[in-house]
Amino acid sequence: MPIRQLSETMINQIAAGEVIERPASVVKELVENALDAGASRVEVVTAGGGLNLIRVGDDGSGISESELELAVSRHCTSKLSTDIHDIRSLGFRGEALPSIGSVSRLTIRSRTAASDAAAEIGIEGGDVSTVRPAAANKGTSVEVRDLFFATPARLKFMKGERAETTAISDIVKRIAIAFPAVRFTVSGPDRTTLELPAGDDSPDGQLTRIAQVMGGEFPENSIAIDAIREGVRLSGHVSIPSYSRANALQQYAYVNGRPVRDKLIASAIRGAYADVLPRDRNAVTVLFLTLDPATVDVNVHPAKADVRFRDPGLVRGLIVGSIRQALADAGVRSATSGAAAMMGAFRPGASAYAHPGPANGHRSFNPGFRASATAGFDAARSPYRPLDGGFAESQQAAFDTGPIASADARAGQSELPEELLQAQLGAARAQVHENYIVAQTQDSLIIVDQHAAHERLVYEALKNALHARPVPAQMLLLPEIVDLPEDDVSRLAAHSDMLRRFGLGVERFGPGAIAVRETPSMLGETNVAQLVRDLADEIADNDTTETLKERLDKIAATMACHGSVRSGRRLRPEEMNALLRQMEATPGSGTCNHGRPTYIELKLADIERLFGRK
Repeated sequence: MPIRQLSETMINQIAAGEVIERPASVVKELVENALDAGASRVEVVTAGGGLNLIRVGDDGSGISESELELAVSRHCTSKLSTDIHDIRSLGFRGEALPSIGSVSRLTIRSRTAASDAAAEIGIEGGDVSTVRPAAANKGTSVEVRDLFFATPARLKFMKGERAETTAISDIVKRIAIAFPAVRFTVSGPDRTTLELPAGDDSPDGQLTRIAQVMGGEFPENSIAIDAIREGVRLSGHVSIPSYSRANALQQYAYVNGRPVRDKLIASAIRGAYADVLPRDRNAVTVLFLTLDPATVDVNVHPAKADVRFRDPGLVRGLIVGSIRQALADAGVRSATSGAAAMMGAFRPGASAYAHPGPANGHRSFNPGFRASATAGFDAARSPYRPLDGGFAESQQAAFDTGPIASADARAGQSELPEELLQAQLGAARAQVHENYIVAQTQDSLIIVDQHAAHERLVYEALKNALHARPVPAQMLLLPEIVDLPEDDVSRLAAHSDMLRRFGLGVERFGPGAIAVRETPSMLGETNVAQLVRDLADEIADNDTTETLKERLDKIAATMACHGSVRSGRRLRPEEMNALLRQMEATPGSGTCNHGRPTYIELKLADIERLFGRK
């Protein structure tokens, strides 16, 4: 077939297939244009999930009448300088407006501050109308009707109206987090409105906007991040381990103010929380990376959601190290959501009070809890034992009790030392069901899962011992030769010193193979070839050797689980207090190795509300 030049309309429709995937993509492009124009207010109106109508208005600098035709022409932009590597705006490709106009009925109405009147231009299925006068305030209003009418096949891939409307709200929220000084509103035909009032660019204003988008619980259960390494700055907030989600939708990442969905950043977040969250849970994060635009490529895909870093190892190391350090510095913290769930469990449900009360009109408590239920109560067999109930085991104490804890060794003591009450986890008062320690602080009640808590303490001690010195290695009787591509061989050879520290001795064996002479003793019998290939893949992706470290940490976690104090072990008061003190001194002790919370804190005010005292 002969080679021929594609028409401008077809070129724009091809571009629209990459840039405009759904109505939310249109909203993203138009909102980014408004922000690049310096808008302090952005209003979004939709109908039919955005397929029938999308209107985005702003109070930005506007487009002059003489430039409206250029604005809807392909590869025309005011945002890109002569250097493609110095991109400081959200948009820069000059494709969005012509692409949208090629698959919809598009109208742009705009007025600059220096103009006495507005002007508008329209595009219908790629056909551009002439510029005409219009009435409008300063700024720009872009109206998109009948999206994909020119490419009806795309409509078959759209979801329902509610799903598309939700996607539009989500994309506006994601952008709004990075611009706390801008007011955003999103409204639809069902009269529901998302409104995000304008604040300021200070850290407090940023946190206020994050709370508007993610809910008021997140600031209470988050830790601030602020770190810099080799010119790359990382800031934002991350959740404490006991506050997590079932998916990663609540992970927001920004590179130089641009919202992105990057595999490297997502992998780094998983790595940072690897041993404090279960595999089916995800941290809640808002992270801002600020770096020289020349060291990051945002022109990977027309949608501009993917980026490539010049030094991915530096970025990943900064994220992992900063989050882990922040978690360690935060000390032991429990999620407020755990206390809220516990409060909800304590509150009687409607059914508990639905039974008719006595003749005097007062409601009775749940009849399932009757006075007769206490008949024949045997204090000796009650699971709610006093502190002097003795041990179920005769071995030595499980913890280093220390001088302060021993000061409270008198069983059933009512007057507790002031220094214990002032401690973060307070003073132990009782052990319930031979697994849960009940402690008291000056203003709260704390319930600790003794097995989960001690498991974390043992795990951290094992990890510290493991990484404080080179990992013991076992020499293979015969070196194992693993065939690999030459690039993978070079990567592994470059990291051989680090691998040797973790007990894996590797060296080149010809142009396309690696000889493994030593393996970590802790791994025992292992599939050496698979381990080496996994390491080669990880080094290729992230320039790290975390796979081997994670395997060793997993073994340490298993050892900690079997080596910690078991459920059913009855502890003396000094042992319980020693456990609490060790938890306070151990980073990450708010969750066990499997990501479950180790303790729940109930404030005295919450307890008083349960009993109607407040």
